[in-house]
Amino acid sequence: MNSTMDNRVLVTGGAGFLGSHLCERLLNDGFDVLCVDNFFTGRKENILHLMQNAHFEMMRHDVTFPLYVEVDRIYNLACPASPVHYQFDPVQTTKTSVHGAINMLGLAKRVKARILQASTSEVYGDPEVHPQPEEYWGRVNPIGIRSCYDEGKRCAETLFFDYHRQHQLQIKVMRIFNTYGPRMHPNDGRVVSNFIVQALQGEDITIYGNGQQTRSFCYVDDLIDGMVRFMESDPEFTGPVNVGNPTEFTMLALAEQVLKLVGGASKLVFKPLPQDDPKQRQPNIELAKEQLGWEPKVSLEDGLKETVAYFRALLGRQTR
Repeated sequence: MNSTMDNRVLVTGGAGFLGSHLCERLLNDGFDVLCVDNFFTGRKENILHLMQNAHFEMMRHDVTFPLYVEVDRIYNLACPASPVHYQFDPVQTTKTSVHGAINMLGLAKRVKARILQASTSEVYGDPEVHPQPEEYWGRVNPIGIRSCYDEGKRCAETLFFDYHRQHQLQIKVMRIFNTYGPRMHPNDGRVVSNFIVQALQGEDITIYGNGQQTRSFCYVDDLIDGMVRFMESDPEFTGPVNVGNPTEFTMLALAEQVLKLVGGASKLVFKPLPQDDPKQRQPNIELAKEQLGWEPKVSLEDGLKETVAYFRALLGRQTR
């Protein structure tokens, strides 16, 4: 499918949740993959099954420092993505987004590689427009506790488009909405992993706020398919493009689905909503449908079954 001169792919954050699935998909598609990760949130367990593949390489590296390699494609996924992790060291989070973007864009410029930025729906903040189209500029608190991630990603988008305009770099900017599936970090504080781990351990399910805030949950396989399609799309199509599942669920509905799948006697416990936590989040994906022929296929129930099975096995290994 790919010529030998256009076959080398760098994935930063490649040992993370999304990155490991992307590495796996790229190997299956016939690419040579260089996985780079500093293992702050990435885990070796996520990529161990790839280590025997002759077309896979692993490098421990922090993208806040320059990287000198020869590649044809760069997927820039490096950055902690859950509030628990990105608020642990907010200065480093901003550096990862901003310095990381500068370093990867510099690499792409030097080797003339096409580069994709894994941006986020967080650039829309707590939106006043619903669902969110790419044209919406967002409503972000620039000095809040989430801004290290939100503003870091917004700045990275700025850098990508300035490199494109100033240096004619081939860029792709993808805004990722809530994604879930196997290999999520069990302690990342995100709602799907939280609910599943709490239910499997027989603990109460923690709901912040009144449970009526909404999210749209995209299964990881669908998300990765959209990402690969976007990278290989027409060079003139730079994005930004929303990739996510437009079906909206309340936190209460998600908790009920998880409890139905897991069983047990867990009860719902309500706690105050964290600062700047968005009340609604739902992508408008018309652009992805039109330009990429992409839309999600996996239902929430089917995706949760796979995710519950993963966490059940993971927790079982940890207790042995």
